[in-house]
Amino acid sequence: MSRVYNFSAGPAVLPEEVLKEAASEMLDYQGTGMSVMEMSHRSKAYQTIIDDAEKDLRELMNIPDNYKVLFLQGGASQQFAMIPMNLFKNKVGDYIITGQWAKKAWQEAKLYGTANAIASSADKTFTYIPDCSDLPIDDDADYVYICQNNTIYGTVYHELPNTKGKTLVADVSSCFLSEPIDVTKYGVIYGGVQKNVGPAGVVIVIIREDLITEDVLPGTPTMLRYKTHADAGSLYNTPPCYGIYICGKVFKWLKAKGGLTAMKEYNEKKAKILYDFLDSSKLFKGTVEKKDRSLMNVPFVTGDADLDALFVKEAKAAGLENLKGHRTVGGMRASIYNAMPMEGVEKLVAFMKDFEAKHPVE
Repeated sequence: MSRVYNFSAGPAVLPEEVLKEAASEMLDYQGTGMSVMEMSHRSKAYQTIIDDAEKDLRELMNIPDNYKVLFLQGGASQQFAMIPMNLFKNKVGDYIITGQWAKKAWQEAKLYGTANAIASSADKTFTYIPDCSDLPIDDDADYVYICQNNTIYGTVYHELPNTKGKTLVADVSSCFLSEPIDVTKYGVIYGGVQKNVGPAGVVIVIIREDLITEDVLPGTPTMLRYKTHADAGSLYNTPPCYGIYICGKVFKWLKAKGGLTAMKEYNEKKAKILYDFLDSSKLFKGTVEKKDRSLMNVPFVTGDADLDALFVKEAKAAGLENLKGHRTVGGMRASIYNAMPMEGVEKLVAFMKDFEAKHPVE
């Protein structure tokens, strides 16, 4: 069977070159006579793998020396607790609620102190990013928290909030490495890799060194302290070895493609093909305010739930997989991450045009 175009929001499409290279090394990684899956994380061969991955990520993102890169487990969702556990000094966090994941992070933080929802777009089903130029930031806030790209709702911050000097913490799971960002504007950047970087099971945390201290909330488990992992070079315990190895290959793939500036240009071209069609279509409608549209996740609807279901079914039969929208919002969603080729988006739009011709709007 030939490969499909996989529009899944995560776990998501990976670069074919990376998968082929990993397949060729499955039984014997570079003359070791074993797979990376079988390799000791204390071995020289694995140390080189994780060191190279960190080095390449630092180069791609231009990460300053005073930031640590941590390869952790627990997914992005475990960071919802780790952030307040490690960063709460005044036990106050300010949260901007732009979707389900920001909301979950805010609710988790309430277990450990005061979590303020200082802005929200819930009033319009998270179809926009609220104005963050003059927020009611708490004087005692230890940080301001955002989910930078909202996978379910297809919105993204094109401008970062004015945090009024407070530390910015960002979940970048679904826009990780899709374009250049200025790391120095953040205290913590983190993302589950299964959307745009690698296989499920790894979360990458980029954290400014002054935020890594012994001064954590009482009762914080050893495994949930950033210092534990920073001091051990992400090897305190057995890490998700194979997942990190694949991430490392994706970093090299991105560098070979020209880095994040080139990736952004490619992603903008891909997204434009789909958004231009949605803006001209009589049947399909994008659900996000134009100024806040994501390059990574594109939700759309016909306005008829039965027709949406038929579209998803027929698209699947045509080799266009995982276009069903998140269960909380319905409709359709095309996730067009870095590894989604241009041809995949072109095939999707061609299929949408054919579908619209068969189901004309009266």
